[in-house]
Amino acid sequence: MADDLFSAAATDRLERQSPLAARLRPRNLDEVVGQQHLLGQGMPLRALIEADRLSSVILWGPPGTGKTTIAQLLARTTKKAFVQLSAVTASVKDVRAEAAKAEQRLGERGQGTILFLDEVHRFSKSQQDTLLPSVESGLLVLVGATTENPFFEVNAPLLSRSTLFRLELLESDDLRTLLRRGLEMEGATADEEALEHIVSRSDGDGRHALTSLEVSVALSVERGKPPHVVLADAEAALSTRALRYGQDEHYDIISAFIKSVRGSDADAGLYWFARMLDAGEDPRYIARRMVILASEDIGMADPQAIVIANAAAQALEFVGLPEAKLNLAQAVIYLATAPKSNTVTTAIGAASNDVRTSGGEVPMHLRDGHYQGASQLGHGDGYDYPHNDPRGWVEQQYRPEKLSNQVYYQPSNHGYEADVARRMAAHTVELQEEIE
Repeated sequence: MADDLFSAAATDRLERQSPLAARLRPRNLDEVVGQQHLLGQGMPLRALIEADRLSSVILWGPPGTGKTTIAQLLARTTKKAFVQLSAVTASVKDVRAEAAKAEQRLGERGQGTILFLDEVHRFSKSQQDTLLPSVESGLLVLVGATTENPFFEVNAPLLSRSTLFRLELLESDDLRTLLRRGLEMEGATADEEALEHIVSRSDGDGRHALTSLEVSVALSVERGKPPHVVLADAEAALSTRALRYGQDEHYDIISAFIKSVRGSDADAGLYWFARMLDAGEDPRYIARRMVILASEDIGMADPQAIVIANAAAQALEFVGLPEAKLNLAQAVIYLATAPKSNTVTTAIGAASNDVRTSGGEVPMHLRDGHYQGASQLGHGDGYDYPHNDPRGWVEQQYRPEKLSNQVYYQPSNHGYEADVARRMAAHTVELQEEIE
């Protein structure tokens, strides 16, 4: 009894001395912050954990996204024995020993075994091969955690017998939730700008955010209790100066970014792009603005611009930060150095103005003539099919009569648009010759 009391007291003291991130580990799935695509109600990983029907899995994600947390919650909920090894220190002998214990456990009590292997990518090929038969037979249910791409680091046979779950970087709102919980546990308060600085510098890493908060609180205690964290504390904890980025700065800096790219200054575009990212601007917002700029300020001068901008936006969703910073930066350089034209902007503006002010009926020869009775109404009569002409185009009226002479799109002589201008000019010459 005395030993039990001593053990309980020691455990309690160790918990109080543990890092904030460890003390805040969730006690159930509802307390987990982030990863809702896996752990939300009805989502696959949650369903398997709650039903205690988890087969071997690999948890792949950046640091501080909840891999160990999920494993520890699994240990709390499963009826199987839960064993943990670290791939950094475990040997082939350790793996064989755990397999032998699992076999004994299954034979004596009918209890299965879950083996949590942290940093599974550090296991050598021989170590993974030793583990494979036990996983293949179901003697061990493997839960592996890795920050590295498992397709490169985990043996194909082991990976093929496991379900891969990818964890994403925590969103800014997730980090704010963690920080609020941390402040409550520490009995502290904080200025919003201090918390935002920690959020912007944590790069989706929940453990890093809580560690930074813990240091910030420790620094603030020197001024008195209860502790109140200010921006200077967060800056000192992170060893980085906070960039001023309020509502005004948000609009001013995105404006500077767009005008720099529009002005073909790639270096300035990169500077403002980096400034926004460092200040915690949502990268999706930046990507959206580049997709718009690709048509608004480049348009037909380089039709590939919108393809590049859209590809960068998709890469951001597929890869995520920090790696996608390279994809976005490439798009910034491409857009800045591309030839510029705003003819798309002016053309759709002029057309929209005529739509609002003039309207107009669809000419009879352009109306749908495919349905029964359309011919009796004269719909489609007189329509010339362009593909029947060897030139691939024909001259006919495609707009309401009163707008037939309006010109909306006037190509510039910049980049690819110069070729468009030459083709349109050639059409005009051919028309003039036909008239004459």
